[in-house]
Amino acid sequence: MSIHTYKKWTIVTVYSIAHFLVDFACIFLMFHRIAGTPNWYLCVLLYNFCAFAMQMPLGILADKWNRNFIVAIVGCALVGLAYVFWQFPIAATCIAGIGNALFHLGGGIDVLNISEEKSGALGVFVSPGAFGVYLGTVLGKENAPITMPILLALLLAIVMIFTMRRVQGEAYPKNAEFSLDTTSPIYYAVACLFVVVCLRSYVGLTLSFPWKSMSHWGAALVCAVVFGKTIGGFFADRFGLIKTSCVSLGIASILFLFPQIPIAGIASVLLFNMTMPITLWAMAKIFPGAKGFSFGLLTFGLFIGFLPVHFGMSDLGAPWLYAFAAILSLVLLLTGLRKADI
Repeated sequence: MSIHTYKKWTIVTVYSIAHFLVDFACIFLMFHRIAGTPNWYLCVLLYNFCAFAMQMPLGILADKWNRNFIVAIVGCALVGLAYVFWQFPIAATCIAGIGNALFHLGGGIDVLNISEEKSGALGVFVSPGAFGVYLGTVLGKENAPITMPILLALLLAIVMIFTMRRVQGEAYPKNAEFSLDTTSPIYYAVACLFVVVCLRSYVGLTLSFPWKSMSHWGAALVCAVVFGKTIGGFFADRFGLIKTSCVSLGIASILFLFPQIPIAGIASVLLFNMTMPITLWAMAKIFPGAKGFSFGLLTFGLFIGFLPVHFGMSDLGAPWLYAFAAILSLVLLLTGLRKADI
């Protein structure tokens, strides 16, 4: 293994572990401390707004500041600070959400900077968050007394990120000079990729299976989300963005028609999530001088997809509609990739 490859995967590994810890800490706080309070419904909306919608403006600042590891460290620290304010649910929610956003931006920009012409590392970075959300939800609902270990884990994440930065030294990846392309074809491509993420968010939040409540199948679905994002990046590197998108979303659209079969459901979720690193990597290629903005623009799409669910539209209603959503995502994704000439 070359020194460059070693340093690259050191960065990816540290940020991936921290990603799991940050998402776990945020969701555990929401269910362990905030759930059941009078403002719970509002807190859920505020958390998602701060964690996802706020990444777009914060991403511009992170791009320009060029101190990604500090942005990530501040994010971890804010998530820990949110626990101090748990008796003030709205304040704790906003602090945790902004902390989550800052960590994702700092880590995401660094991983994009070292990804070069590949998306595999990006898939590894984004995937552990689903494990964090799942465990945070389960343990938070069970009221597990693990607040102190969580805070210690966040402190460990801060130390790891800081140490990683010191070890990398001058070889640490730097941001490109901030710039945004303003040509019409680019905006058309951006719009297509943005809608793909909105659809993925909505489908992911509303997709349900009759066997999902069974614990082992529920855990398998989470693994499908995680490994789908992970292998999606590597498959795109090996077989290309177009082929990977066509095969993954094409087969997923067929499997969505058989929700009563557990294996089909798990496979459809895995395949549907494979395009996650593809859309993010493609957006960063469109805006190479604004990777934080690219990251934030797509997480804003996640927030848009969350809104219908939060306000009561929680199911498309029929398996064929989920299949149609997968096909529509494929059409939009291919259109976006071609318009951007990627």
